[in-house]
Amino acid sequence: MPSQFLSSEEYDERAHQLYNEGQYDEALDVLREGLGLYPTAVELHVGLGYARLAREEYAWARRTFEESLVLDPEHEDALAGLGETLLKFRQRDAALRCFRQILELGYQDDTELMLQVGRALFREHGDSMPLMAEAKEFFDIALAQQSDSAEATSYVGYAEHRLGDEDAAIATLRRALQLDAEYSEARIYLGNLLYDRGDAEAALYHLDRTVPGDHWEEFGIFRLLELKKSIHRIADDDPEMKSWEDRIAELGEMDDIDELLDGVTADFHEALEGGARNQLELFGALLTDFVEKKTVPDSDEAADSTPVADQAAKGAVHLVRTQDGREFVGTWEAIVRGMQDAAPQNAVLSLEEFMRTEAVRVSTVFGVTVPATDAESFVRGSASAGLLRIVQ
Repeated sequence: MPSQFLSSEEYDERAHQLYNEGQYDEALDVLREGLGLYPTAVELHVGLGYARLAREEYAWARRTFEESLVLDPEHEDALAGLGETLLKFRQRDAALRCFRQILELGYQDDTELMLQVGRALFREHGDSMPLMAEAKEFFDIALAQQSDSAEATSYVGYAEHRLGDEDAAIATLRRALQLDAEYSEARIYLGNLLYDRGDAEAALYHLDRTVPGDHWEEFGIFRLLELKKSIHRIADDDPEMKSWEDRIAELGEMDDIDELLDGVTADFHEALEGGARNQLELFGALLTDFVEKKTVPDSDEAADSTPVADQAAKGAVHLVRTQDGREFVGTWEAIVRGMQDAAPQNAVLSLEEFMRTEAVRVSTVFGVTVPATDAESFVRGSASAGLLRIVQ
């Protein structure tokens, strides 16, 4: 039952704490409860977006961040979240527009935000050197604001390495460890760089100053064990090796799950990129995500027994088909209401608010204008923009 005496800020704080603890399902429940009481609280919408992003519900996260920007078009965390989500859909230009807007709004002094954006670009850069250069730019901005940050320094070093400047990367990572000798992530990265250069003793110096729990990749541990055996002459059955071997086994189990998830993700992206799909077509598909093919009229009997096209032919006013083949039939208002029903969080909006929300979203992400004055204009405008097709 909703806690009637909690303010929207208290809901946000409670959800934020759960999020930081990795309890994303619980955070989502708190945010939904809060939005039931405070449907226009932008911070709750933004929090909901990040909870869904953490749960890898990318379509829902994207929609939620876009709705947050309708409430506050200059909300820096919503822009960062939307940009990060758009990268998941490989819509890099749209993501960069979001990140650039953060800079235009003057948030360069927010070190954590700059690192967040830089990390998102770093993770999703693929083989795109321009995207890695963008990541480094945000890391550089963060470091300029907080020159004693080992984290910001190390991220600059990672980007330098990915951009091919190995000497600069090694120097930068050594500087990060001077700032914080316990920063194991930078130490592991540096150890592996030195190993690749053939500097075995220097690599062992750094890798040997880590513990098994610091490692999330098996190859770093394999290299450490190899160096211990070759330089320190440690035997395979030495008790010192067991904790490292146990960690390799743990990471191997994780890799099995990751391999499965990677396969699913690859299939998902392949489906998105198939045929002639473009950004507008993807948005059209998102409009009807999670909705079964169904009719909009209220008559359950007609919906159950008559195909959509047949119902249109028997007197329903219009038939609309989205880019992914979903169909809606009925009056203009009924069709738009069916689209609104695609996402439970839109239930708190009136039909007019929903159309305005969608119109702003399309304009923000794709630069396409869709009228929102009435249902017919909205549907026809969406069709002109390529988001759907009016069949009848």
